[in-house]
Amino acid sequence: MSTGAHGADEPVTTTLGDQAMEAPLGGATIRVTDRPPSGAGRAADRAAMRAFRPRRTVPAVVVAALLTILGVVVAAQTISALAGRPLRWVAVDRMLVWAASTPWNNGLFLLGAAIVALVGLALIVAALVPGRPRLVPVRTGDADLIIGMRRRSFARALAHAAEGVPGVHAARASVRGHTAAVTATTSGWDRERFGEAVHTAVLSRLVALSPIEAYHVKVNVRERK
Repeated sequence: MSTGAHGADEPVTTTLGDQAMEAPLGGATIRVTDRPPSGAGRAADRAAMRAFRPRRTVPAVVVAALLTILGVVVAAQTISALAGRPLRWVAVDRMLVWAASTPWNNGLFLLGAAIVALVGLALIVAALVPGRPRLVPVRTGDADLIIGMRRRSFARALAHAAEGVPGVHAARASVRGHTAAVTATTSGWDRERFGEAVHTAVLSRLVALSPIEAYHVKVNVRERK
């Protein structure tokens, strides 16, 4: 974990990790800790991540639709040809002549093969690489109890934590990827201590929410005009 406090133009950045942190707040000391989960806790974390993982619905529907259309065309062509009345939706004869007369190093053939290979690779990557969860999974310690927060609600909770610091007139937060950015507005006093207080309050709220994934916290302090 790294902590720091700067002026109004430099954000305070903190990464919530697996170590403990002590930070001053109004003369007192708050200790926040993010301990690694136990074996059962890790199983519960994996269950929550799987539950909220995107299902890749759009690529699956597109591929399924294309394969269905291709299967219908092939079946119709085959059945009609066996019945003696070929539909000729696809110019199979011309395709066979072209394939027989085209060398492997033909530019058009290589371009088509490259496009098909890239599309196939993209589909494999989409199927294997996990996407970002639709919700923010929070730690419960129970694989049968899965809880997730909307990202907007998660960001709003961090903003409310910043607004609870004395001297804060307003605060807003946004969550993009694994970064939570909080902007606090004050009338202007000791910005260094103020930044420490805001970032400690945000970290405390993060610990209370207990998200499964680690978040990098950036706190920016602005003076009220």
